[in-house]
Amino acid sequence: MTVDMAAPKPSVLAQFHALTKPRVIQLIVFCALIGMVLAVPGAPTAAQVLHAAVACFGIYLVAGAAAAFNCIVEKGIDAKMKRTAWRPTARGELSDTQTLIFSAMLCAAGSAILYLWVNPLTMWLTFATFVGYAVVYTVILKPLTPQNIVIGGASGAMPPVLGWSAMTGDVGPEALILFLIIFLWTPPHFWALALYRVEDYRKSGLPMLPVTHGSEFTRLQILLYTFMLLAACLLPFMYGMSSWLYLVVAVGLSLGFCGYAVQLLRNYSDELARATFRFSLIHLSVLFAALLLDHYLL
Repeated sequence: MTVDMAAPKPSVLAQFHALTKPRVIQLIVFCALIGMVLAVPGAPTAAQVLHAAVACFGIYLVAGAAAAFNCIVEKGIDAKMKRTAWRPTARGELSDTQTLIFSAMLCAAGSAILYLWVNPLTMWLTFATFVGYAVVYTVILKPLTPQNIVIGGASGAMPPVLGWSAMTGDVGPEALILFLIIFLWTPPHFWALALYRVEDYRKSGLPMLPVTHGSEFTRLQILLYTFMLLAACLLPFMYGMSSWLYLVVAVGLSLGFCGYAVQLLRNYSDELARATFRFSLIHLSVLFAALLLDHYLL
């Protein structure tokens, strides 16, 4: 007697949910929430909490729309890579038309929420981020230049700016400092992944830095960016946005990231690149969590 061990096909609802790249969206909304919290002095009022929740939902919808649109554009590339071959568009489980309609509905709903119940500036900044990621980065930059993740990283660095503008109606220097931190964090984070996934990227035809310039050059760039990131992570303390609690955490995390980068340059292994990638996620999450704690505790 034989048993069919094939995994059951996900429901259509689960497939659409997968298009939004939930883990990525969670980090985006978290970073936007940090911008919202830091924009409000002291404890927020009930009205401000509700306002922030509505803004987070609107940002979540538009970010999900951008992720879904990305799945349409990159379905051929996704199908060639182990990391992304499971996506519904790559497997042919959802058509381009279905995905495009889904993306458009999410974008329209999120934009309407932000315009009507948050403020027009946040809606336009969020829509510009959608265009920057889904069109400028995915369609133009990613297949064109190995610096795609550097230039396109501007879209990924926008969430705290969106959060700040949602609560204040403008973009202050504090928001730009948070933008700079994520902008400088993105290349070493993504290149660490690209190092141990280099064969996938080579098969896909994408000009990622390890493919076009080799492993050693990429590892040197990771080290240089972690040094710049260390300096940027000091700015919240230097500008007066935070106190010693954040500073201690920021220095410890950033030195740890630099340490991983030094090891990568000296003695590369795929396992070390994976560890560096995992640490980069911890770095950003804990760094912003420290900003949040510092804001309320000190």
